[in-house]
Amino acid sequence: MPTGGTTTPFAARSRYRQLLDAARQYAPIRTAIVHPCDAVSLLSAMEAQTAGLIVPVLVGPKPKIVKAAADAGCNLKDVEIVDVPHSHAAAERAVALGQECKVEALMKGALHTDELMASVVDKAGGLRTERRMSHVFALDVPHYSKPLFITDAAVNIAPDLDSKRDIIQNAIDLAHALGIAAPKVAILAAVETVSAKMQSTLDAAALCKMADRRQIVGGILDGPLAFDNAISSEAALSKGIVSAVAGQADILLVPDLEAGNMLVKQLVYLAGAQAAGIVLGARLPIILTSRADGDEARLASCAIAQLLVRRREGTAQLELE
Repeated sequence: MPTGGTTTPFAARSRYRQLLDAARQYAPIRTAIVHPCDAVSLLSAMEAQTAGLIVPVLVGPKPKIVKAAADAGCNLKDVEIVDVPHSHAAAERAVALGQECKVEALMKGALHTDELMASVVDKAGGLRTERRMSHVFALDVPHYSKPLFITDAAVNIAPDLDSKRDIIQNAIDLAHALGIAAPKVAILAAVETVSAKMQSTLDAAALCKMADRRQIVGGILDGPLAFDNAISSEAALSKGIVSAVAGQADILLVPDLEAGNMLVKQLVYLAGAQAAGIVLGARLPIILTSRADGDEARLASCAIAQLLVRRREGTAQLELE
């Protein structure tokens, strides 16, 4: 396994605690919790508030939110509630709050991801930018020496070359916000050679050339690489692969959503990895949580959003100065 170190908030053992410690130096971010009408989503928001990560703004039907709070034993005193009639209206209102700069992030509650994202990507009233939106999983894998980012395993089903360019750039930007100055990006395929019969290998070759021409900036790219060669120096050496990325990848670009989804779940359920996730490429970060996520994963996702927002602000201030 790779032995290199890193200076990110995840940088050694206890990466989860280090991530929270890194976030504590910043003010919490105002976060619209979209339709928090069950105990799980409401508790997640309140725990993130207690941890100093977010200031929750609960957007949904007030009677349902109050009932969920009673069921969960939550005290909603001094917590802002934006009363809307149903989940679709909650998604629309939360997005509007983002447009109005009244919140700095969105967090999915008890509604389907598609329902939330439909409002986010709406051409007339959404939070779109020129960048393709994508999801990044940040994983703490026990037997890997540093954080591992996998993209995209939740939003883009079968991305084309241009979409993959944006997906990589989103992940690189996130890595920068978390303290990784030059993240190493492995573009995954089943083989390490370019083959006209495998589109993922053609895309990998094109993406590497795009990085050479500065169409992708801020990271070091290589591919195609099989998974073992991306994360194991020994595996790469055994195949004679000479690469600045092989065996020490920070970011794994998967060929499609199905491959990414299976890879992440295998690492979580078989390797004991801790996963946090966030959607990038919109005007503000979107925290997507699953009912299957544990408390640590939910808090880690909020911490990543907080670090992303606050460190972007710091960069913008430096640029203005």
